[in-house]
Amino acid sequence: MKVPAVPPKLTDLLNANAARLPEILVVPLTRRQDVERYLHWDKVRSLTPPAGLSHEEWWLRLKLERQANRRSLPFTDSAGRHFTLTVTDEALELLHHIDQQAGGQIRMADSVTNPATRDRYVVSSLIEEAITSSQLEGAVTSRRQAKELLRSGRPPRDRSEQMIANNYLAMRHISTLTGHPLSDAAIFDLHRMLASGTLDDPTAAGRLQRPDEQRVKVRGDGDQVLHAPPPARELPRRLDAMCRFANGQNDDRWLHPVLRAVILHFWLGFDHPFEDGNGRTARALFYWAMLRQGYWLAEFLTISSILRKAPAQYARSFLLTETDDNDLTYFVLYQLRVITRAIDSLQDYLQRKMGEVRDLEALMKGAVLNHRQRALLAHALRDGGATYTIGSHQATHSVVYQTARTDLLDLAARGLLSQLKHGNKFVFTVPADLADRLRRLAGY
Repeated sequence: MKVPAVPPKLTDLLNANAARLPEILVVPLTRRQDVERYLHWDKVRSLTPPAGLSHEEWWLRLKLERQANRRSLPFTDSAGRHFTLTVTDEALELLHHIDQQAGGQIRMADSVTNPATRDRYVVSSLIEEAITSSQLEGAVTSRRQAKELLRSGRPPRDRSEQMIANNYLAMRHISTLTGHPLSDAAIFDLHRMLASGTLDDPTAAGRLQRPDEQRVKVRGDGDQVLHAPPPARELPRRLDAMCRFANGQNDDRWLHPVLRAVILHFWLGFDHPFEDGNGRTARALFYWAMLRQGYWLAEFLTISSILRKAPAQYARSFLLTETDDNDLTYFVLYQLRVITRAIDSLQDYLQRKMGEVRDLEALMKGAVLNHRQRALLAHALRDGGATYTIGSHQATHSVVYQTARTDLLDLAARGLLSQLKHGNKFVFTVPADLADRLRRLAGY
């Protein structure tokens, strides 16, 4: 992976351009292109600068404009240099959109949001996040196999499946933590849950790296080192500071809750305190912070599915911050865009689901089926090769065994599923002519 070019030092630019500074400061900038996009030097140096400015002078002008609105954060690198943040107009716009959509009430059909169906959408989102977050960290398996693993409840067969199963359990666990402040112990428990059965050293689950161990590094292609985290001896102090920040205990100024969640994501990723599983833990803490601060829609979002589409951009957002004087604005803007895209994707998904519900309800008009049976049939119509078990139906809808058994046996009795027996377990498959059977059931 190409590491962004390190920008010229601001002090060097000021010294070199002291005589020209009054002229540099009055050259007009195109705000949308130059200021609001928050370009890094690596991009600026390849573009045509505004008339009358060199690339270095353009960068000096941008840096000075950013300095005016920059705030220092209670978070430092190993050299004691503070990370900083500039809340740009784009950030304010994205935060407003997130506040409206993720913290308030979004409009959608009762058939999607009522308590009877809500659990199914939560489970579906948790499964998607568990799969894609693990795939970002190297899990190798198909989405179909991963979903079958989580819905069936069978034991994982390899390390990749173990990562996904762990991540699913951890994501479900997060909702139980939102009523409590973040602590070292809570993070260790979360990491132990995420890393169990996936580490070369099993004793490394749920604890910080020790000074006597080889420190992990973030690597790119081959042996390329993209990030060298702080020394292990600093980790206890840094973890304590991160928890105080997460709980709002070390602030002298108000910080938007979503920014706090995003910074927490970066902080754990930067410190990389564990042997492995740091990315999954960082994203889990982001969800914890969002839910704790009242952004209930976060339970339905899958940010990792967005990140996985462009993993290099995700990694680059960390590098842009590190190479430009610890300016967290690059990472924050990238993550705010990701959250917004995840919200928009959820809205599109729900619109499709509402359409499917309407079509299915029209097709099954007159048939007496509960919401779980309708959901299963809607899935069966989309995926004719799917198979269902009492265990998978139970896990998907968070119901007891007897309820799941009754649902499936009833559908089989109606001829809407084919029932087979493998050993001591019933397996239900989709008839090739399911749509026709539904039409006949509905009297078409």
